[in-house]
Amino acid sequence: MRNTAKLTTAVLAAGALTFGLTACGSDKGSASGSSDYSGPLVVAASPTPHAEILDYVKDHLAKKAGLDLQVKEFTDYITPNTATEDGSVDANYFQNQPYLDDFNAKRGTHIVPVVTVHLEPLGLYSHKVKSADALKSGATIAVPNDAVNEARALKLLAANHLITLKDGVGNEATPQDIAKNPKNLTFKEVEAAQTARSLDDVDAAVINGNYAISAGIKPAKDALVLESAKNSPYGNFLAVKKGNEKDPRVKKLAKLLTSPEVKKFIEDKYQGSVIPSF
Repeated sequence: MRNTAKLTTAVLAAGALTFGLTACGSDKGSASGSSDYSGPLVVAASPTPHAEILDYVKDHLAKKAGLDLQVKEFTDYITPNTATEDGSVDANYFQNQPYLDDFNAKRGTHIVPVVTVHLEPLGLYSHKVKSADALKSGATIAVPNDAVNEARALKLLAANHLITLKDGVGNEATPQDIAKNPKNLTFKEVEAAQTARSLDDVDAAVINGNYAISAGIKPAKDALVLESAKNSPYGNFLAVKKGNEKDPRVKKLAKLLTSPEVKKFIEDKYQGSVIPSF
C-alpha cells in the first residue's frame, strides 16, 4: 500500500486554508510566489498511473537527487489545476495539452507544461460484447463529458468506423458533430471518472487509461478498440503555474520523470497500457 494521502475535492474545499499553510508553507516554495524553494515539492496527481509513477520516483530516486517530494492524490480532473493555480500545490501530473488548453481558456488559469512523461491510450470497453462490430443498432455508449475527452472519444470511434464526424471537427467535437451514425448509437455523457463504473449500465464505454487501470481493466488486452500512440497529442505531463518552470525542485523532478529508471518502471508495470513518451 502506498502512503500517499488521498484528497477528494470536498476535503480540499473544507481544508483549503490548513492545506495551503501546512503542505506548502505560507512563506516559502514556488506555490506561494516566493523565490525560496527550500521546502518539499508538493505534486497533485491522479491515483493511477500518475501517483504510482511519482511514488516510484519518491521511493527510489528522489533522495539521491536531493528532492523532497510529496504526492497528493485527486480523483477528479479539475482540482489539480485549481490547486496549482492557487498555490495549494506546487505542480500537477495528470493531463494532456488539449485538456490543459481548454481548461486555461475556460477558467482563466495559467498552468503550463514542463515535461511530457507518458501516454495512456483511450479505449472502448464493454461487458456485453466482445468486439466493436458486435455492437447492436441503438447501442448506448458512455463517453466522458468534458469537452476534450468527449471529442477524443468520438475521434476514437470515428477512427474505427463506428461513426463519421463532420469535416474540420477538432478538439471540441460533441455528438451533434456526428455526420454519419450507421448503428444509430446513442451517447451517455458522464464524468470521466465514472465511465468505468457505467459499464454495467451501457453497452460500451470509452474510458481514459488511468480510470481503466484503476478499475482493474487492462487496456492493451481488454479494449475493443484502442487509441493509437503514434503522433498522439495526448501525452501526459508534469505542469506548474506559469513562472514556476525554473523552480530547481521542478527541474529535478522533470529530469527524474524522464530517466531510464522511470521508463523501465512504466514498461514493466503497465505492459503497454501506459507508454513512455520519452
